[in-house]
Amino acid sequence: MKSWYKSILAVGLGMSLLTACSSSDVEEEQISELVEIQASVFPEISWSTNAGSGVGDYYSQLRPAVRYGKIFVANRSGVVAAYDQETGAQVWRVNLERQLNEQLNKQTKGIRLAAGVTVARNKVFVGGETGLLAALDEATGTVVWASEANGELLSAPTIAEDMVAVSTSTGAFEAFYVDSGEKAWTHERQLPSLTLRGTGSAAFEAGGFFIGTADGKVAVIVKTNGQVAWEQTVFSPQGGNEFTRMADVDMKPIISGENLYAVSYNGNLVSMGLRDGRIVWSRSYSSFNELAEAGLSLFLVDDASRIYAVDKRNGLELWSNNSMKNRNLTSPAVIGPYLIVGDFEGYLHFLSRSTGEVVGRVQVDSSGLYSQPLVVDGKVYVQGRSGTVATVTLP
Repeated sequence: MKSWYKSILAVGLGMSLLTACSSSDVEEEQISELVEIQASVFPEISWSTNAGSGVGDYYSQLRPAVRYGKIFVANRSGVVAAYDQETGAQVWRVNLERQLNEQLNKQTKGIRLAAGVTVARNKVFVGGETGLLAALDEATGTVVWASEANGELLSAPTIAEDMVAVSTSTGAFEAFYVDSGEKAWTHERQLPSLTLRGTGSAAFEAGGFFIGTADGKVAVIVKTNGQVAWEQTVFSPQGGNEFTRMADVDMKPIISGENLYAVSYNGNLVSMGLRDGRIVWSRSYSSFNELAEAGLSLFLVDDASRIYAVDKRNGLELWSNNSMKNRNLTSPAVIGPYLIVGDFEGYLHFLSRSTGEVVGRVQVDSSGLYSQPLVVDGKVYVQGRSGTVATVTLP
């Protein structure tokens, strides 16, 4: 299986999707230069630190997590740390590889963390490209357990009561018991011959894991036994070659009321019924980013870094913003009346939720922002490629 495609997109090369994988006779699309804005909001970096060497140019879904009064962060080389949420003081910092070697006599041959951070049940969960899934004590950073998944872990683990579940690069979806790390079950799926590098996290609701698949579907996996309850096609692969038939749903489905929302690469943005997967509406968009929602609106960053607001009720487009095309924007997030996205030069942009106009920005890490901003209690937490972790606030 070839799954390198998305990694090319994620390193800040500033190419269009077509350019990233085509022959040299296709012209590169230009990266949009930032233009002056009439700022009406002035975000500030209120706290920052460095989480070690960061993730560099590698594909990664590492992002901060905030819980238990602490900010939890990790880097690719295996450093995991916790900071006091109010003061920014370091609470603990561990080298996960060293801990595994010394505490569990487990030889890892390199950690290469790319999945997480997820915090729940008094534990910190992270995963890596070697298939490692580890749980650390949230208070001390001590390793509680470490297990091996059937493939690379590239998206944040999902906690569901007494289980933690992960998607792997081989198509397997696996569940482990939170307290012991023992594997509960594995659900195997056949992968297409070419997929995006990356897997979406699962959403958990009413006893089922809702996951996107590499063949353009959303499936519901029953927590108790790992069996499929139902699955629905978001987009049917089309075209005359493997590239045009790529249709990955490479994001965590959004559950809102009685509906679920998902988007596929090369395909569609859909609303479907939560109980049976019935398609409510479908619109043509292509994305591998997470969606964001607020009120009656969905927010989408497509595969060329164009930003859209869509009415959740009917899929009608409310506004679009093309001013940051090809800037490798992160997935969007919502804070109050604003939509926020990061870019490959490390700027965090604030857009009006109602109009899509850029109304403020601040540079956090000149090496670039790559993962969806986290919003907790009116503060924005972001992580940059160089390892910078920052809290951004609005005065």
